[in-house]
Amino acid sequence: MQRWRGLEDVPSDWGRSVVTIGSYDGVHRGHQRTIGRAVEIGRERGLPVVVVTFDPHPSEVVRPGSHPPLLTPHHRRAQLMADLGVDAVLVLPFTLEFSRQSAVDFVRQVLVDSLHAAVVVEGRNFRFGHKAAGNVALLEELGVANDFTIVEPELFVSGEVTFSSTVVRGRVAEGDVAGAAELLGRPHRVEGVVVRGDQRGRELGYPTANLEVLPYTAIPADGVYAGWLVIEGERLPAAISIGTNPTFDGTERRVEAYALDRTDLDLYGMHVAVDFLEYLRGTERFDSIDDLLEHMARDVKRARELIDAADLGPTG
Repeated sequence: MQRWRGLEDVPSDWGRSVVTIGSYDGVHRGHQRTIGRAVEIGRERGLPVVVVTFDPHPSEVVRPGSHPPLLTPHHRRAQLMADLGVDAVLVLPFTLEFSRQSAVDFVRQVLVDSLHAAVVVEGRNFRFGHKAAGNVALLEELGVANDFTIVEPELFVSGEVTFSSTVVRGRVAEGDVAGAAELLGRPHRVEGVVVRGDQRGRELGYPTANLEVLPYTAIPADGVYAGWLVIEGERLPAAISIGTNPTFDGTERRVEAYALDRTDLDLYGMHVAVDFLEYLRGTERFDSIDDLLEHMARDVKRARELIDAADLGPTG
């Protein structure tokens, strides 16, 4: 899959294509339906499929300080899209100047002049251009004038829940990682570089990988979770702790993962990921080390049981 940053990276000889546009944070099951429809049309017509997305998140530029927690970093998003059959991802740097571009100019510069869109696949809530003035009706009007058609996939709804990144973020923030996974179609993942912590886990017999997570990451609520520590594609069963370590009067919120039964790992400086399976309990302050160790042993036992019972596919 090709990855372009900015319109100048699009090959000058790029031909007609099928395009879909959006932040696509999470690439959840609703996004998968939209992207999947674009891929289906692309295969039917023999055209490549391009996903157009933005960096940073538009809200951070339009309303500084309002950047939402991110479910997936851009490199992860691109990989998930590639797995769905996307041929190219175009990341447009979202600046204040870009935000002031009219809807008509956006269509001309991105869809017509650069990507030569033949079909644009967008949901009914799609908005674009300065002050989100553009909508699907305008897109259809511009499509007639510029020789592209609009396909509008239905919103993906399960029961009373409409699949959206906002709903997924809410579940992650509540610690409902199992509910988030249901909407994502896979476990929620947090990534980062392993850095040195207080090394108390090693002293207690439970050495942990302490992650310096990527900026704006959507981190689950404080507590203990069952899941996996993912190292270079290898998934290791893990018990995961999020919080400030109140037993030792900690003040820094951390994401730490103990790979079950593994005390031989040297991960400092490595980029790793944590996949969340199930919430086990909230963060607690214990009166003694023995009490803490007793609860940690229970956490590991319960995590092992849940992981052994889980029937999940590849990490992706």
